Amino acid sequence: MNRFDRLLGKQRQAEIKFLDGEFQVLSPGDYVICAVTGGQIQLEQLKYWDVPSQEAYATAVAALSAEKARRGIR
Repeated sequence: MNRFDRLLGKQRQAEIKFLDGEFQVLSPGDYVICAVTGGQIQLEQLKYWDVPSQEAYATAVAALSAEKARRGIR
């Protein structure tokens, strides 16, 4: 992506490595995909993720839903 793409409103998915308390951008972009909702999460708004599964979540509710699913809890 170049600065002209950004001016035209084009966005690109980032490749992220999720770590404890932080994340590392492996491939630059503007957003990641929520593992539960499938929606885009702007990197500036990314707050919830799971390190072992390397998944991002849009909200705390989505993160809890994913954790319950992993544990087989309804």
